[in-house]
Amino acid sequence: MARITAGIATSHVPLLGVASDQGKDRDAYFGPIFAGYDWTRAWQQAEKPDVVILVYNDHASAFDMKIIPTFAIGCGERYASADEGWGARPVPDVEGHPDLAWHIAQSLVLDEFDMTIINEMDVDHGLTVPLTMMYGKPAAWPTKVIPLAVNVVTYPPPSGNRCWALGEAIRRAVESYGEDLNVQIWGTGGMSHQLQGPRAGLINREWDNRFLDGLTGEGDDLRRIPHLEYLRETGSEGIEMVMWLVMRGALGKRTRALHRHYHVPCSNTAIGHLVLRPDNGEGLDMTDDGADLATAAA
Repeated sequence: MARITAGIATSHVPLLGVASDQGKDRDAYFGPIFAGYDWTRAWQQAEKPDVVILVYNDHASAFDMKIIPTFAIGCGERYASADEGWGARPVPDVEGHPDLAWHIAQSLVLDEFDMTIINEMDVDHGLTVPLTMMYGKPAAWPTKVIPLAVNVVTYPPPSGNRCWALGEAIRRAVESYGEDLNVQIWGTGGMSHQLQGPRAGLINREWDNRFLDGLTGEGDDLRRIPHLEYLRETGSEGIEMVMWLVMRGALGKRTRALHRHYHVPCSNTAIGHLVLRPDNGEGLDMTDDGADLATAAA
């Protein structure tokens, strides 16, 4: 059967895509940010996931005020890079996995999640920047991708508890798929940041790192954080972190961290990155993956 073997959390700051595209990813400003992903890039060469379920939010590229799906899953064959106002990023098209995507969509609907099914759309920096951070500049992305978009732009967004439960349902869906596939799930966005108003530029290091702590181990307190706390402590855009909870919910009861990276600043936000392995005694390889948590305090 297919199985979810790892989860990755990462910010998807658009400026990181610009830095990569313009060859500035190792300069004095961006170098420490990208260095925090070097471990993961090397690790992915060994992991070689067949499919990544990539949880992200659209930034008015595929969706706008005419239609605002709470949860949408891409079931198409390919997805081009969206033009977000300054031209499409010079990155490869994203190749989908329609068979698994349709299976997940059917399973989620029958599991009482009302999914919006998307067969054609362009994908913006919310999806392409994480791929760049994990894989650099390949001629083609080395994995197939199932986009899973979450509304965190227009209120009301889904609760953290609902996102965690969606992850649990995704896990059930993947494990009921007959083909033997190595599947990863990524949660993207965040961390603390606000883009407008008198609190523009807000960064809450302490809260961010408590959130990273809470993704590891057996606790599930993060699923009960109310929207008001995200707004108060992490700024208006900090709500993106509920998408990390989809990833965490899909990993089962317990996780262990293989790699952690946190850096301030990147543009007007904080960069957070975490690699997790399910740790539930269900036959996954629980050997030492060369875990490197030294970048956590950057």
